[in-house]
Amino acid sequence: MASLVRIAPGALVIGRPLPWDVYDADGNVLLRQGYVIQTNSQLEHLFERGRFKPRKIDLPQEEEFQDNRKRNPFADYAELLITLETTINAITSREESAEKRLLGLSRMLERTCVEAPDATLALVHLYSVNPNIHEQILFYGILCQFIARQFGLDNKRTRILTAAALSANLALVPVADKLNSSNIILSREQREVIQKHPDRSIRALEAAGITNKLLHKIIAQHHEYSDGSGYPENLSGSDILPEAEILALAERYVAMITKRAYRTRMDIIEARKMVSTLADGKFRPAIPRALLDVLGYYPPGVLVRLDNNEVGVVTRRANKSRGPFVQAIFNPRGHRYNGTFERDTSLMDYMIREPEEPETMPSMDFSMLWGFRS
Repeated sequence: MASLVRIAPGALVIGRPLPWDVYDADGNVLLRQGYVIQTNSQLEHLFERGRFKPRKIDLPQEEEFQDNRKRNPFADYAELLITLETTINAITSREESAEKRLLGLSRMLERTCVEAPDATLALVHLYSVNPNIHEQILFYGILCQFIARQFGLDNKRTRILTAAALSANLALVPVADKLNSSNIILSREQREVIQKHPDRSIRALEAAGITNKLLHKIIAQHHEYSDGSGYPENLSGSDILPEAEILALAERYVAMITKRAYRTRMDIIEARKMVSTLADGKFRPAIPRALLDVLGYYPPGVLVRLDNNEVGVVTRRANKSRGPFVQAIFNPRGHRYNGTFERDTSLMDYMIREPEEPETMPSMDFSMLWGFRS
């Protein structure tokens, strides 16, 4: 297999399912997509011997989108992250391709959300246990797509908002993972980096030739709050763009469901309650309501325990005729099923009892739960 690529350090994480099949240099399969890496020695072995076959993801042009493949968010996940990292590097290096890359990635994420909405939303919840900064940024872009459409933004403004979500934190990229893993009080220098990152991100975009005024304004305002308690200008009310509030809420929600060194992550019930409180002063009420409508009571990708003690993954949100769609993956005794079984959660035996919050996700190819084939 001439197209196999060596796995770069940082691409794989202990406790995280493999995003693709891993091969040796001769093209023999070492581990299948979905296997969860368990130890440091296993990780080092994969970095030493492992190869993967990346899918070619072409950057879409604004005029025409050439890639007509059906979107599989799980198969595309690793490549989306690589494309995001390449885009951020292009901006900070002031490459001529920076704007084209950013708009292309925004368009690509838009198409993925439109064509495979439940599976794309599931990425945010399945991989939120301990995401790195690039994963968090990707989650911001996904959530902004969904919230913006529910809120009623048109396609053009939603696309610019998505580009803002993908670039607003580029000034934090070098330090974010360290900040998230720290359980000590932030130093003055660290607080200054956080306070100034919107302005520094805008200056990096300007230096790369990306001058869209709406994009810059969204980034400048995405830490302002309707009650005037935000930064850097202490704006309030209608002085703040709805796009900026949508991005701020996306970031807040990801922080809620993400594990940090200094706190545990919230389950979906706790997170929904917290989002509900944000409608009272911090945000214009319609934006938190839009996120709650997008999520439903149990959003795709959340693991749940059913009344019969099975554990499954929510694959589709509830509709008018029935509750959330769940694929059972563990039997009542905690053993993995050979395959999965769809459960109607409106039936008494299969009603959802509570969310499950595992430290590591089960080892499996999640894309199969949504009917994709690798």
